[in-house]
Amino acid sequence: MSQQAKQKTPRGGAVWALVITSVAGFMAALDNLVVTTALPSIREDLGGGLHDLEWTVSAYTLTFAVLLMFGAALGDRFGRRKLFLVGLTIFTGASAAAALAPGIDSLIAARAVQGVGAAIMMPLTLTLLTAAVPAARRGMAYGIWGAVNGLAVASGPLIGGSLTEHLSWQWIFWLNVPLGVALLPLARLRLAESHGTGAPLDFPGTLLASGGLFGIVYGLVRGPADGWTDQMVLASLFAGTALLAGFVIYSTRAKNPMLPMRLFRSRAFSGINAASLLMFLGMFGSIFLLSQYMQGVLGYSPTEAGLRMLPWTGMPMLVAPIAGILSDRIGGRPVVATGLFLQAAGLAYLAAVITVDASYAIQLPGLIISGIGMALFFAPASHLVMSSVRGSEQGIASGANNALREVGGALGIAIMGSIFSAQGSYETGQTFVDGLRPALVTGAAVVALAGVAALLIPSGRSTDGVLPGARRGPAPVLEGVAG
Repeated sequence: MSQQAKQKTPRGGAVWALVITSVAGFMAALDNLVVTTALPSIREDLGGGLHDLEWTVSAYTLTFAVLLMFGAALGDRFGRRKLFLVGLTIFTGASAAAALAPGIDSLIAARAVQGVGAAIMMPLTLTLLTAAVPAARRGMAYGIWGAVNGLAVASGPLIGGSLTEHLSWQWIFWLNVPLGVALLPLARLRLAESHGTGAPLDFPGTLLASGGLFGIVYGLVRGPADGWTDQMVLASLFAGTALLAGFVIYSTRAKNPMLPMRLFRSRAFSGINAASLLMFLGMFGSIFLLSQYMQGVLGYSPTEAGLRMLPWTGMPMLVAPIAGILSDRIGGRPVVATGLFLQAAGLAYLAAVITVDASYAIQLPGLIISGIGMALFFAPASHLVMSSVRGSEQGIASGANNALREVGGALGIAIMGSIFSAQGSYETGQTFVDGLRPALVTGAAVVALAGVAALLIPSGRSTDGVLPGARRGPAPVLEGVAG
């Protein structure tokens, strides 16, 4: 960070930036799965069929995933703090609208707007944090940020179930309002403004990427419900793939592309993004099914099931800061790879021991191992993403990584849900276990593959926050360095 940039940073900026971005990231990540355990109560109050209830989850996922890269590009162009405030305002207002929704259609609309706000806000949390924290301390900062975000993703069903069980489903959304109102003045006063390259917005690239992501995510979230041979599902998947292929071709030739394809020449950038997509695929699908197993098969309430998942979901709060410190000392690659292989081992163990009457004690080792593995992933992964590109390109790098994580999560629920449906059902506890086992085996294999992708990341660590090869020479081309 330059001396001039330091002078513009508010006093205590690093600590405040960590608090503000962690809380904002928590809110955005939490709303991915927080609604799932509240769907029966929402249906009782607002009506609607199964298709409508699914859209209360999918509407947020769609707009969030589709607009992440565009939100990051807006921040780079017009000011990251300014757009962070815009996104936070939209997200907070839409949360209040969701809590006040008089019907299922208005709730779905509010959820879609929530996703827009989160897509603008979420990728800028990392760039604002990076700008405020000295390079030598970013590992610990990313560790805390990653712990909070990991906890939000994993504990969404617990928080949603507890609020619904003890208060009402509206409190799932009211929870965001006081947090958002408190963060707005803090962000305005305590965050320093920063910009990206200043390049003009890439509207053709934005349309191609947004349309492609929409088609693929729409097909993924509708596939399990409508069937993978449904004409609309097939058309959306085909169109989405074609548009993304067009986006790649266009971005290799455009003068100022939204996502420069040259970034993927860096083994660090390509490796960590592949690992992130695969990790979220295995993690989202596993948590989605295991939380239902604890409730539907073992008979726990949403709160009881969430508490029993804490050895997994709560582990990031304990281990992720340590993981960040380790990544500062030995580099991010070994920490990320170790975490992914541990999580794969934990999922494989759970697949081997679950039965219709499995005791909690026999499940506990798998939950702990998976939790440690997830915790070791989040902080160093964020560090690797941000250190694999130039400072002016960190916004779009964060947006691309978050978009791939969201697509990975949607893909995980779709694929593992389909495997579950092919091998089992909800009819009895035994049929549920029959479907859950092969799904967890698939999740373990995918997360292990993520570990292999992480091993492709160049080895080494840096003192300035940039991986070896990320800024060699005067040309803005990223080169991988042999590990």
